[in-house]
Formats: sequence, C-alpha cells, structure tokens
Amino acid sequence: MPEAADQAHICRIRSTVDAERKAACLLEWGPVQALLAPSVVLTTACELTAAAAAAETDIALIETFREDFEADDDMLKVVLSKVRTRRPMPGGEVALRIAAVAGANTGQPYVHIGRGSMKGELSPDEARQMALHWAMAAVASQIDVRLRYALGEWDHLTPSEVEQLFTLIQQAGR
Repeated sequence: MPEAADQAHICRIRSTVDAERKAACLLEWGPVQALLAPSVVLTTACELTAAAAAAETDIALIETFREDFEADDDMLKVVLSKVRTRRPMPGGEVALRIAAVAGANTGQPYVHIGRGSMKGELSPDEARQMALHWAMAAVASQIDVRLRYALGEWDHLTPSEVEQLFTLIQQAGR
C-alpha cells in the first residue's frame, strides 16, 4: 500500500452522482477535485489509449529512421512533427491534458497527463490500465444512478440508507 505522501499523487476516479442526482464521476488528484460527466470520462479514456499507441509509434519511427535510414536528430524532428500534425485530434471534451511523448534521452514511450497543478508520467501500459479504470468508472456511474433510483423506489430503504450502502460498496472496492 502506498504511503500517505504517495497517495496525494495518485489520480483517482470513481462513480458518484451530481447535485441533480445524475450520473457523474469524481476525479481526485492531490488538491484537484472535479465532478465530471461520464461522457468526458469515456473520452478521456479513449485519449489515454490513443496517446499510449502514439508514444509507442513515435519510438518505433525514431528507431526505424535512425537504424534503417541513418536519419539525424534534425530529420527526426521534421518527420515526427509532420506525423504528429496528421494524427487525429481529441474528439470531445477531456478531463486531463494528455500528451504522447517519445523520451529523447531514454528511448522510451511515455504518456504525460495533467490537470491544474498536478502532473504525471505514465508508461503506455499504465496509461492503458488507467484508461480501462476510467471507462469502468464511467459505465459504473450510469449503472449506479439507475440502482440508486430503483433502491429509492423500493420502500424498504431510506435515501440515507441507500447512500450508506453505496459508501460501503465503494469502500469494499478499494
């Protein structure tokens, strides 16, 4: 289990409801908190996956041009710049700043993320894992809001008991 100091640097997302009791996801990352629509969370998940693939592709391009064409750094900058301008841009609102990065010194692919004052660097596999978690949170928020409604209509639980039940379920999932 990460220590408390490390916990502040973990970007978390979970299912919740907004003030109107509609499906939402809560982003918590250090001092940053944001209530997000599930569609924004899903778009962010897609962009994380795309950035992971783009970072890996950039590294493959660099290696290919260096080894097979003996390209120098100036040529690589031109090629990568042209390739990156031809990549599709985000298709909707996203919750994070996301950038595919080819590590110049390490030769490794990375995905940089940020929101507000928080920044992070992920491997492509970590970015894909994060994307999966974000997609699951977005889907869970849609299911949870329906379940909250159904339990609220059932006359065996009070609204407070429904919320207590969801708190227990979320704590069990950590």
